Amino acid sequence: MNKTVYVDNNATTRVADEVVEEMLPYFKELYGNPSSMHTFGGQLHKRMEHARERVADLIGADPSEIVFTSCGTESDNAAIRGVLESYPKKRHIVTTRVEHPAVLSLCRHLALHGYELTEIGVDSEGLFDLEELRAAIRDDTAIVSVMHANNETGVIFPVEGAARITKEKGAIFHTDAVQAVGKLPMDMSKSNIDLLALSGHKLHAPKGVGALYIRRGVKFQPLIMGGHHEHGKRAGTENIPYIIGLGKACELAKEYIKEEQDRVKSLRDKLEENLLTNIPNARLNGHKTLRLPNTTNISFEYIEGEGILLLLSEGGICASSGSACTSGSLEPSHVLRAMGVPFTAAHGSVRFSLSRYNTEEEVDYIARSIPPIMKKLKDISPYAKEIEELEQKAASTANRG
Repeated sequence: MNKTVYVDNNATTRVADEVVEEMLPYFKELYGNPSSMHTFGGQLHKRMEHARERVADLIGADPSEIVFTSCGTESDNAAIRGVLESYPKKRHIVTTRVEHPAVLSLCRHLALHGYELTEIGVDSEGLFDLEELRAAIRDDTAIVSVMHANNETGVIFPVEGAARITKEKGAIFHTDAVQAVGKLPMDMSKSNIDLLALSGHKLHAPKGVGALYIRRGVKFQPLIMGGHHEHGKRAGTENIPYIIGLGKACELAKEYIKEEQDRVKSLRDKLEENLLTNIPNARLNGHKTLRLPNTTNISFEYIEGEGILLLLSEGGICASSGSACTSGSLEPSHVLRAMGVPFTAAHGSVRFSLSRYNTEEEVDYIARSIPPIMKKLKDISPYAKEIEELEQKAASTANRG
């Protein structure tokens, strides 16, 4: 196979052709400012509101509850800071140890500047206990922030249960749903979630555009101040071409969500089963079933993940060792550490995240490519003896079965 096989869609996605086509006129012909009084700019406002309707429709929200931002990170920061500024007497935050850095780094930063922070742990499958969450929420808790689905393992969190508990305890609930929107059905009209962050480049829109859902009635102070844009909730002239693209991508995501649940999941399962069956030192990271349909995170014990990715890349296969925001670090994933994955396995983790553009031919190519890579890395590994013992143990177990 001579083309690139891209299975790093939790890092970013290709922009859909339909999205590009719909965006193009807004760079040249329709370049007005949607806040202008004249007709040329005013027509842009109407089209922007249509995009807002498309985003709202994907998650079952009212268009008035959607605020356009530059990305998921901004949406997360705006949500958390906006609530904290609205409740200045409440100085306690609750989150989990496996959040994306957009949430976890901010919460830890705030903990150094006068706020108290409680981080809920997870079990070996990457799930947390709702009762532990309940016990963590105090009278002075301003906000609980729990991701909808983990970007590294794909594990889906019980956000509806967490939101219900948070509401009962009198706090505000925020979820980083960047990885979940477009892959899982959502209906905010029937949910207790107060704020939800999403990002365009995770669902086949361009990088540089996102949105924040703010439930009507939730107190919120804007992160970015200036003009009256976005009903006073996010200042700055709106990025019209990208907002149009996000709206189209959300429309497409709703159309393809069943395919995500069926065909994409089937491809993911085929790849996962092949690797776990044919590579003795392979182990799945995360819950077997409570995962995004496109994501599998597999550790190859005693093998460096960077080495695997380098050799995969030489074969045209693009995967990841975890979050794109932290993959430049030599430290093992904070998510896998929180799950108690052994150091020897955490360093050898590879995340494969598929999309509707992947094919069965590509999955078969990946499955064929990895065994020789494992053999090559095993031969030069200082842990060759340990790998040999693992393989012998696996073979012995299979024979007894």
